[in-house]
Amino acid sequence: MGSLGGVEVLGIDIGGSGIKGAVVDVDRGSLTTERRKILTPQPASPTAVAGVVAELVDFFSWDGAVGCTFPAVVRNGVVLSAANVDADWVGVHGGEIFAESIGRPVVLLNDADAAGIAEFRFGVARREGVVFVLTFGTGIGSAVFVEGHLMPNTEFGHIEFKGMHAEHYCAARVREAEGLTMKRWARRVDRYLTYLYELFGPDLIVIGGGVCRRFDEFSEWLSPGTEVVAAGLLNEAGIVGAALAAAGGASFS
Repeated sequence: MGSLGGVEVLGIDIGGSGIKGAVVDVDRGSLTTERRKILTPQPASPTAVAGVVAELVDFFSWDGAVGCTFPAVVRNGVVLSAANVDADWVGVHGGEIFAESIGRPVVLLNDADAAGIAEFRFGVARREGVVFVLTFGTGIGSAVFVEGHLMPNTEFGHIEFKGMHAEHYCAARVREAEGLTMKRWARRVDRYLTYLYELFGPDLIVIGGGVCRRFDEFSEWLSPGTEVVAAGLLNEAGIVGAALAAAGGASFS
């Protein structure tokens, strides 16, 4: 199966624990196939992750455009950090690695930026002023929009907070690893969001990642001084954003 006039694109969302893919209708921002998820290989080396990308392309019998997210700073396809993947990624042109594995060009971008792009286009992030889209999972990703313009690769999960990187204090993985109740974890998230609000004063904070499906279970404990909402596309935003980027539709007008 392939794309037709750029309407359908394969989006792949690479995370620290799982790699998800689906075919996306980029005009509607919706998946046209069931989502396929494969556990992120450990160690998550370039060769191993590229193998999973190729496996997903084969699973969908895909021969059209492909977009991939990556949980790191990505500039012009080059990976510049490696917080939740193998250190061998630093300095590697990830777009070229994936392109070689599937035999066609791949557009690569930061995973939270991809989620933000999708939320701005099809979800709940289209708002005047300053908007944060924060993805809570293995780590914490961030996409920041100022009057509709994306500031790429912000990585607010690595802001120092409580003597550590913020994602080591309140990422979704931390709740599971430390056996925190939803309330205790949400209190940590609230302290972190309040800190971000005091620093930057966003007009809206969008909570994404897998945990957003349970937003109603913890939202009552979030009061950082600004509006906080769950992602409209839930945990599919990264896949949709990757597809949009590959389709050349990652602008925000």
